[in-house]
Amino acid sequence: MGRIRQDGDADTRLSAVVGLSQAMAAAQTSAPAPAPTTSGAAHDPEAVAALSHRDIAHAAARGACEAMGGTFAAISVWERARGRLRVLVNVGDRAPGEAEFPDDESYPAHDFPQIAESLHERWAGGAGAQAWVEDEEGPLRDGDEAAPGYRRVAVWRRRGRGSGVIAPIVLHGRAWGELYVARAADAPAFTRNDADFAAVLAALIASGIAQNERLEEVRRLAYTDPLTGLANRRAVESRLDEAVELHRDLGTVVSLAVCDINGLKAVNDQQGHEAGDRLLERFAEVLADCAATLPGALAGRLGGDEFCLLTVGPTADEVVRAADDLCHGAAALELGEGVACGVASTGDPVGDVRTAHRIFRLADAAQYRAKALRSGKPVVAGREGGPDDPTVRLAADPAPLPPAPERRRFRRG
Repeated sequence: MGRIRQDGDADTRLSAVVGLSQAMAAAQTSAPAPAPTTSGAAHDPEAVAALSHRDIAHAAARGACEAMGGTFAAISVWERARGRLRVLVNVGDRAPGEAEFPDDESYPAHDFPQIAESLHERWAGGAGAQAWVEDEEGPLRDGDEAAPGYRRVAVWRRRGRGSGVIAPIVLHGRAWGELYVARAADAPAFTRNDADFAAVLAALIASGIAQNERLEEVRRLAYTDPLTGLANRRAVESRLDEAVELHRDLGTVVSLAVCDINGLKAVNDQQGHEAGDRLLERFAEVLADCAATLPGALAGRLGGDEFCLLTVGPTADEVVRAADDLCHGAAALELGEGVACGVASTGDPVGDVRTAHRIFRLADAAQYRAKALRSGKPVVAGREGGPDDPTVRLAADPAPLPPAPERRRFRRG
């Protein structure tokens, strides 16, 4: 990947540090905003966090490989709950079967006691984590005393690698993972000075990962409702625009249920806003549970007492059943008076849906009609007469809909 540097001079290594910093910064700024995951589905926090760092890890591994004059580099994350090191990225001269972004390349910690020791939380005290060199004799550290029988060395040799450097990546006072840089078996071996430089690079990588975590949190907050944890209006708008585009191009069924909580104002007036917030949070849980029954559904809070459920792919009947369950769940809450729910789906006879505004308009009109009828079940656009359905006609005429100055309507596209 670059010319071999052995105990490189200060200027060369300073240039390498700058290059590594710039590469990680570029990876951060080019990372897309994360898709909201607010449908109630469970996620492995470590796995989600590691995925968000993949681009940073790739840039860091390439930069470290170049800086160290290596032919191969990898960055792994320490998954404590599973007791293993999982490889995020491999760069450089990869062996057959060695993926750049492995699906599940991992190493049990108990197989590598030296790694487990260095990844232990003893680094939380503020002491710098030391890097070390490994060659065919095993790890060299603490006075370059060899520790024979180090199992991963045998794996490296089978893959044509000789000398390697291991540098723990310490984040927030805890071991986060490791940086590994290797050279070919016939290349000059790494030295103690190289290990010290690798420790500097690992610290720089840790700073980049920490910065990326902060950026991810900002992005997450930008698409998340702070009270309920559901997707906010911005996230729903973005997903709905994409969904309608899929419908236009491929005919994919897109459905939207819009719900308005009945009796929220009375709860706020009679029991206080804390009780009102509790009602919003409880209904959000019911909505998320219903969303979890539909593949890829997105549960969102549009603002105030208005919520929605967006699906891409499930049939209209499946969404209507989920909306019916939602109405029953809301009616069973100890606070409030249930919900008014309207559903619109491109799988029903609602006319041509070319824009996000159109399907939102249909669902909103259905919700308004459900509230006017005091219906305990969802009102579904198009199911009482197709284009002559009262809800479809209502959606075509903006005048009858109630004023909602707090709403920012979907663009008409």
